[in-house]
Amino acid sequence: MDLDALRHGNFAKLGEAVTDWEQMTKKLADLKKDAEENLKAKADKAKWAGLNATVSREFIAKTAAEFADAHTQADSITKILSDTRGELISFRTQLNDAIKRANDKDLTVIDNHDGTFSVMGNTRPDWTSDPSGNTGATDQKVVDAFRNEIQGILSKATESDNSAAKVLRLLVDQARYGFSDVSYGDRDEAVKAVAAAEKLAKMAKHPDDMSLDDIAAFNREMAKYHDDPLFAERFATRLGAKGTLQFWADMAYSHAGARGSELQEMKDLQSNLSLTLATATFSDTDAMRGWKKDLLAEATTNFRDPKSPSPIGALGYQVISSLMHNGQYDTEFLDDYRKDLFKADKGAGDSNTDDRWVKGYNGLDLVFGDGNGRDPLEGLFDGLSRNPEAAEHAFEAKSDLDHMLATTRYTDRGESLGRALESAVTGVANGDTSSAAPPHSTAQVKIMANIMQAVADPNGGADLVSKGLGESFGDMAAAYMPEISCAIKGPGSETVFLTNSESPRGLNLTDVTRFLSATATDPAGRAGIVYGESIYTGSLLQEHLSNPGLFDGDQKQVLNDIGRNAGIIEGIVGHSAANSEVGKAIDGEKEYNDELKAKGDFAKTWVAIGLTGLKIPAEYGGDVMGAVLGGGAGAVAGAAVDRLLDGQQMKGAEDQGLYYSSKDLFAMRDSVSQQTIWSVDDALARNNVHLPKDEIDDSVGQAVNDGWKDADYYLNRSKVKYG
Repeated sequence: MDLDALRHGNFAKLGEAVTDWEQMTKKLADLKKDAEENLKAKADKAKWAGLNATVSREFIAKTAAEFADAHTQADSITKILSDTRGELISFRTQLNDAIKRANDKDLTVIDNHDGTFSVMGNTRPDWTSDPSGNTGATDQKVVDAFRNEIQGILSKATESDNSAAKVLRLLVDQARYGFSDVSYGDRDEAVKAVAAAEKLAKMAKHPDDMSLDDIAAFNREMAKYHDDPLFAERFATRLGAKGTLQFWADMAYSHAGARGSELQEMKDLQSNLSLTLATATFSDTDAMRGWKKDLLAEATTNFRDPKSPSPIGALGYQVISSLMHNGQYDTEFLDDYRKDLFKADKGAGDSNTDDRWVKGYNGLDLVFGDGNGRDPLEGLFDGLSRNPEAAEHAFEAKSDLDHMLATTRYTDRGESLGRALESAVTGVANGDTSSAAPPHSTAQVKIMANIMQAVADPNGGADLVSKGLGESFGDMAAAYMPEISCAIKGPGSETVFLTNSESPRGLNLTDVTRFLSATATDPAGRAGIVYGESIYTGSLLQEHLSNPGLFDGDQKQVLNDIGRNAGIIEGIVGHSAANSEVGKAIDGEKEYNDELKAKGDFAKTWVAIGLTGLKIPAEYGGDVMGAVLGGGAGAVAGAAVDRLLDGQQMKGAEDQGLYYSSKDLFAMRDSVSQQTIWSVDDALARNNVHLPKDEIDDSVGQAVNDGWKDADYYLNRSKVKYG
């Protein structure tokens, strides 16, 4: 910054800009609140169908999010401008003070108008002596001192001005259209993030020079900033797409066989790098768009170990996917990468896909013991599991879904595929226990129907359960209890089996039966079904007893319908689990009991986020899992989960825990009946509904038993052999 520009700087206009931005931020805060509490909230509650249920609702949700991002961006800009103005005014004050002190020493400070300035004496420009006869050495020291002081002030003012301009451009450029959600408390915070990114990118260009201490320091910085958009974008673009992949490949080669603290540092590095790149993909700067394009272009590049004579290294696909095990990547980026990788995988056929990625790469370990990172689909599936929108896109085409399911017979990708499928059909990201589950869209129900059809295929479809998918199938069944119940009940089912699904009758009964039967052979899968049915039953009972007008008829009929449904679902599961032909898969009741306990705490989150959610009609003041939020259905369903988790004893069976037998069909039937009766009693008590307890308990218990017997019919009709 030139001397006169700072010395005579008029920052009134900058002050006006700060005031304007402050007012804009306040107005956007009001718009954000209005968009969230009115626009989006009303759209979420609206009973729309067709395009309104998909296109309009999605558009409104994105519009509301844009208002939130606009407020966030405006707030950050306001703080950066305010900080910069304050600093420049302070530097101007410091400069004028220094010039005044120089003048008091008979020195003149002038702007040379070429980016430089001069400090000179008022009367003796040659500085050879002074009136007292001293040499000019002492005076020259004074001149130098003032020159250095003033230069320091100008340098800091220049840095303040330049860094503010830099971060403001980066901030605004993050989103090509609309606004970004980048938030900073002040300008220095943003400047430090960008500086850290440039420093780490420089280090990453020379991985061979990084000691373990350097890697530890690198990790600490990256752990601090990996969620920072400016940091992530700057790090990725400064390192470059190929440089990013080369950095991780070199690290994997250099630290192969790591143990102890070295192994932990490498795992932390992989996680931090993954999280950073995931954040970076949301940036829409020109540089980042180029980075994404260049990264995909490196998918087939052979990243060799420079210290090894082997010509075989790691394919770009393998390196990219090994960095997707953590973090949520941008949907558009995942869509582009997934299309490319799916095409490559399908080119190998269903049975040869393992040959395509694994064989010939025996020495490769890109994930430090958590598998080996050779199959790039595993990393991609983990990435999809944390982005439900991208996961849904991935499996909309039945041909892609069928191929990926078929490949699990020849690969170890079943578990990661299962997590991605869960995300696709539920709309809930893997590990997210805080976001409310959205209503199932028509597209999601169709994917779930296709999954059920694949498992129901009599030509070995049930074998998919044993390929690492069993637990995920159980979780998915739990989430789809409303649609499953509607499929079993048939026409008119929605009057009893409440749901927020856009396609409540979108599942095929035969496929549902065979899917539940096959999934029940996996202990974790069966546990998921049992918890899901118990939660849904408890929620239904609460809603109907707290809102009698939901069903135009006798409440006893509703309770019996709910009880019969529980009996059918649990009967299908029970008969299948007890099947002598699949007895080895159950491995006694201990394995199932262990899975039931392990699933319990996780199942509690299903109640909280409404994974098996209900939607009560607007005329009753309903909303998605409204009673859960109010503590009603959540309490009844939560109590059901607690009984399963604690292994509560059934009356008259001191040594028999609830649902703890995997062989005795009668004991299993009685367990279902007891659990349902307890939930009925809970719901009656919580809503002060006075119905004859003994009569209701007997009626519901009989309905459960009838449903249990009807399970025989459904299994035989679906040609599922058991017992």
